[in-house]
Parts: sequence; structure tokens; C-alpha cells
Amino acid sequence: MWDNAFPNFLIGLREGLEAGLVVSILVATLVRGGNTARLPQVWIGVAAAAGMSLSFGAVLTFSSQQMPTTAQEAFGGFLSVAAVAFVTVMVFWMRRNARSLSGEIKEKVTAALTMGAGALILTSFLAVGREGLETALFLWTNAQTAHGSSTGPLAGGAAGLVLASAICWALYKRVLKINLTRFFTWTGFGLIVIAAGVLGYGLRDLQEGKVLPGGGSYLVDLSGHIDANAWYTQLVQGVFNLTPQMTWLQVAAYAAYLAVVATLFTRGLRTPKPVAAAAAAGDRAAGRPANAEPARPASAAVLRAPRWVLPVAVVAVPAVIAGVVIAGSGAKKAAATVSVSPTTCGKGFTAPRPGQQTFAMHNTGTQTSEVYLIDPASNAVYGEIEGLAPGTTRSLTATIGTGAYAWRCVPTGGKPVTSAAVRVSGGSTVQAVLPVSAADLAGPLTAYRAYVDSGLTALQTQVAQLAADLKAGDLARARKDWLAAHTRYASLGAAYGTFADFDGKIDGRADGLPGGVHDKGFTGFLRIEYGLWHGEAAASLTGPADRLTTDVGALRKAFPTQAFDPSDLPLRAHEILENTLQFELTGDTDEGSGTNLATAQANLAGTRELLGVLRPLVDARAPGRTAVADSDIARLQRLLDAAHHGDAWTPVTSLDDTARAKINGATGQLLEDLAPIPALLEVRKSA
Repeated sequence: MWDNAFPNFLIGLREGLEAGLVVSILVATLVRGGNTARLPQVWIGVAAAAGMSLSFGAVLTFSSQQMPTTAQEAFGGFLSVAAVAFVTVMVFWMRRNARSLSGEIKEKVTAALTMGAGALILTSFLAVGREGLETALFLWTNAQTAHGSSTGPLAGGAAGLVLASAICWALYKRVLKINLTRFFTWTGFGLIVIAAGVLGYGLRDLQEGKVLPGGGSYLVDLSGHIDANAWYTQLVQGVFNLTPQMTWLQVAAYAAYLAVVATLFTRGLRTPKPVAAAAAAGDRAAGRPANAEPARPASAAVLRAPRWVLPVAVVAVPAVIAGVVIAGSGAKKAAATVSVSPTTCGKGFTAPRPGQQTFAMHNTGTQTSEVYLIDPASNAVYGEIEGLAPGTTRSLTATIGTGAYAWRCVPTGGKPVTSAAVRVSGGSTVQAVLPVSAADLAGPLTAYRAYVDSGLTALQTQVAQLAADLKAGDLARARKDWLAAHTRYASLGAAYGTFADFDGKIDGRADGLPGGVHDKGFTGFLRIEYGLWHGEAAASLTGPADRLTTDVGALRKAFPTQAFDPSDLPLRAHEILENTLQFELTGDTDEGSGTNLATAQANLAGTRELLGVLRPLVDARAPGRTAVADSDIARLQRLLDAAHHGDAWTPVTSLDDTARAKINGATGQLLEDLAPIPALLEVRKSA
């Protein structure tokens, strides 16, 4: 995380100092010219530029999140290349214009003063906005290299901007002197190295986004010799963007960029302007801040050496530093690369040492493959990789304990292949997960389908009775029969995903409909509930009741032929109660009856039924899990029973704070204890 902070700290410091110098020169010009009344116009332009930069960063973030994975890679790659181009131009521009920056800005301010407030606002906006956009783009791009967390990169960038602001304030107040030409020279060298890494990272993204070829052709592959998760690897990757695996294109671009850009940058520094001292004196006489007045070339002593020395050093120093750090770390060699293919599954695998291990899985075959580290006796899974493409390498991390281990490769369209087993001793006992196949879930699925089919049959009778009540004008009986039918439907929660459009017709909400509860598209149980508890006449509800009867009958007829994915059963084990917590226990679905807790009880009954059909599979993989869930269910049932008084239910909104908190807490605990079931019963091809 924090190993990625330095590049953004440097860009924040340098870009912040550029923008700060511009602002300080603008302010100093106005103050010394007696135009302090115009200062608010400068700050308006600066604030607008800052807002534009923040908005630009937000647009980059949110737009990329809406893209498919491949498109995200391509998008990030293009922006990385663009960021490198901007930073390269910025480095050369600042080196060339540092001495004349003050004079140019003073000329622009003088011209703006004669044109009015708008011109001064625009001048400050444009002067700061360019640095702001460059900073936002480079910070965002560099943050993308920090997989898993952007905290370090963002904190580094923020620290650089804060330090730059403090330096600019000190320079303006004349409490600090700094040779800015030398500062921008050496930070320029640093940014060239960082930009080379960002360029390589961006090209890798373009390869993974299928924009550029060669994504599987590695020139450097040290994954079998260097632990990708070690602190020193993360440090080198975070600062220099050098990774254990780099493609030919990445390495070529990295080296070419450093060689060409560093050479050009050095060549420009070797020929300092002969009037540098005079220009500096002129700036001092003109009242320029005492920060950019070099009396001699920034790197004169260094640049007496041959031109090739600095580019070579820029390329070699990061590699030398990385080698010294790795060699001095005393780290053990990472697990060897393990081959994956239909014929050589597990080649290179030897008995690993106990503890957490990272294996580099390389697909040498021609088909995408699933890879599993298993216990060969029970087929229990210790770790897995899904969709390992041909020619690619991915890491698999697993905790190794005492026991037997083997690799199982399952190529797409091919037969599973299992490697020879190795035995590990001296470690602790590690819990593996027994694989589940679609065949294992066939029995529970058949049992649950029978439960739903029976429930729909009973529901069909109940909604017909509800319609009859309304035609007879018996509103009291209709309210009672409505609740019985609605809770019956709610108890079938795990099958909602197979009901398709029927669920929206039978139990859809008015939210989002143009006419709300009076919209013609508002149908089903909740439409009838609204009418029954808002004083509508029975005759006005016979139409919605007849339509509900028709829709339930159509669902009853269609259900036996509807596709029911076996993997849906484990997922629904906790999703039913997630919906209960979100809609029923908040009262969001109450259309007047105040019976949300009755619906919650029906959802609990559906969860209990689903857990019953899955119990044998869960108990075989996590003994005691269902017993804990049973205890949670009993506790929640008692709390719901306390809100049930004969035919009446306490509305959610009428519960006292203590009772409501207990029900929500019990539901949340049950959700937490059911949450591991989908992972336990995930369908794996290796079985």
C-alpha cells in the first residue's frame, strides 16, 4: 500500500510547487503594484482550477468503474500513456522556462488588469488549471498500479501537495530560499524514472485489454525466484513499477524511454544560457521571489562527465537498488513455477514447506484451464484459479499444513488431470473445502422444487379465495385471506430468481412507476394491500384480484419447465434474509397492512426449508454450521412471535427501539452465520 506513495508524493510536490509558484507570483505582482483589491479575482480563478481538477479525477474514477474488466484495462492503459506524455512535456517545459516564468506571468497579469475582472480570473484559472489537470491525471494513473488499495498513493500525493504549499508560503514570505532550477532538475530525473515505469504499466494494461499483442510473451519472469508478495518486491514495484514478470514490450519501452528521454534531458542541461547570472540579477531587481535565481547551471559538476553516464545511471541505479534490497533481505526462494496443461499438470511441483505459500501457475497448454490444489484422497480444495488462459501465469496463494497435496487441472472441454501427490509434514492442520458438483446439488434441488411446486398449488387456491371474498364484498375476510396468500408466496423466496417476469406482476412495488400506487402497472399483492387498507371499495379491487389469480396460475403452469440453476440454492441461503433486512424490517414494502413482520416470518420459514435441503452438504464441509444457524433461526422466531397477537401483527414502525434492535440484530447474526454457505457449496469442475 504505502510502497506506492513515493511516486505520487514526488508528482504532488513538483506539480504543487509549480502551481504554487504561479499563484505566489500572481499575488506578489498585485500586492507590489498596489492592486490588493483584485486579489479575490485571483483566488476565484485558483478555486475554479482546483474544482476542475478534482472533477476530472472523479470522472476518471467513476467512468472506469462502469466499464467491463477488459475495457477498464484498455482505458487505464491509454490514460497511463497519456500521463507519461504530459509529464515528459512538463519536465522539459519547466527546465526550459524556469528562469523566465516570473516575467511571463507578470506580463499576463499586467494585460489582464487593463481588461477587467474576468480577464484576471481567466488568467489565474488557466495558469493553475494546466498543472491541476496534469496532477489529477498522473495521480489517478499511478494509483491504478496499487492493486487492492489506493490509500498509499492518495496519501503520498496529498503529502506532496501540502509540502509544496508550505514551501510556496515560505518563499513568498521570504523565510526560505531554494535553488528552484536545481530542484526542478533533480525532480525531473526522478519523474523520468517513474514515468518509464508508468509507461510500462500502461502498455501492459493495453496488452491485457487486447489492444496490443504479446501479453503472454515474457522477457523477464522471476516469479519462480522472487516472492511477489514480499515487502521488497512490493517496494520496488511501487516505486519503479518493475515487476517479477515483464513482457518484451514493457521492457523495450521502459529501456527506450529512459535512454531517449534521459539523454535529451541531459543534453539540454549541458548548454546553459550564458546570460543566466544576468537574468537572475534582473529577476531580483524586478522583485521576483527569491527562489529561482540560479547563479550557475544546476548540475554542472555532474554533467562534466560524458553524456552517456547519466542515462546509464538512471537505468542502472533502480536495478542495482532492487538487487541489493532483495539480496540483503535474506528472503527464501519462492515456490517454483508449476505448469498447467492437459498433459503436464503440476510439473515442477515439489513438496512445499508448511505455512502460507504462493505458487506461480503457468498455463503451457492451448486451452483455458481451471486449477485446483487438492487433497487427493478426499478431493478437498485448498486453493483455486479460475480461467487461467494459455500462455499466462497467475499466482495461487494457499496455506500448507500437514497432509497430502496434488494439483488438478481442468481444461475447457477436456478431462480433469491430477498430478502426482506430495506429502508435507511438520505443519498444523489446514481445513480444506470439499468440492461440490452440480450432481451433488441435484437431490437438494429436486426436493426444493417439489416444495415450491406444492407452495404454488396452495397459493393458487388462496388467491382464488381472495378474489371470491372481494366479489362477495367481504373486505374483512379479504384482508385475512390476503395475508395468508401473501405470506405463502413470501415463503418461496429462494425460487424468485426463476420466476422471471412473474414476480414483478405478483409482488411488484410501486416504486419507480410514473403514477405510483395509482399507476396501471402497479399490480399484485401490494396493489390489493393498498386498496384493502386505504378504504377502496371491494368492487374496485376485483379486477386486480382477478389479474393476480391469472398471474399465479400462469406461474404455476410455467414453473416445472423453468430453468433453476443448482448453484442458486446456496446463494439464496442468505439472500432471502438480506432482502428481509432491507425491505421488510425497514417497513419499505408496507402498503398499509402493517404486516411486514408476518412477511419476515414467512421469509424465515423459506430460509429454514432451504437450509434443510442443503444440510447434508453443509454438515459434511463445516460441521456445526447448521446447528449454529438453527439456534439463530429459533431466536429470531421467538422475537417475531412476540409481535404476533392472534390475527394481528405489530407494525415495524410501532415497535419500540429495543424490540426493533433485537429483531434486526438477530437477523444480522443469522445472515452472518449463513454467509459462508455459498463459498462452501460453490460448484467446482474438479469434482
